Amino acid sequence: MSGTSNVGGPGVYEASDQRTEKNSEINERDRYKEGKENSHQANDSKDERSIANKLARESERSDQPKQISKEAKESQKDPTLPARNHGNEPSKGAKIDAELQQEEEEILKKKGAWGSKQ
Repeated sequence: MSGTSNVGGPGVYEASDQRTEKNSEINERDRYKEGKENSHQANDSKDERSIANKLARESERSDQPKQISKEAKESQKDPTLPARNHGNEPSKGAKIDAELQQEEEEILKKKGAWGSKQ
């Protein structure tokens, strides 16, 4: 019954007057071929990459050193530093971490296990 409709002509359903480029030109664009950055997430269960591709990616990742941001490196030295660098007061937890870190350094200095061994 749906094929016997007399409403409108075939021109009503065509979009050729709205298209300015041919499909073959659209498919040849650089954007069409290049893909998106980070479009494959390593822990995405619905990602359809093959097992071989996943293994190849993991072997590449294991060869690369882990990149730690400058702020993360600073926070390992002084837990209150990131907050102070941003003009904020350090959190209570960061203050406690700094105190614990200082206490542990003092204990290690007393034991003689801290600093350079010459």
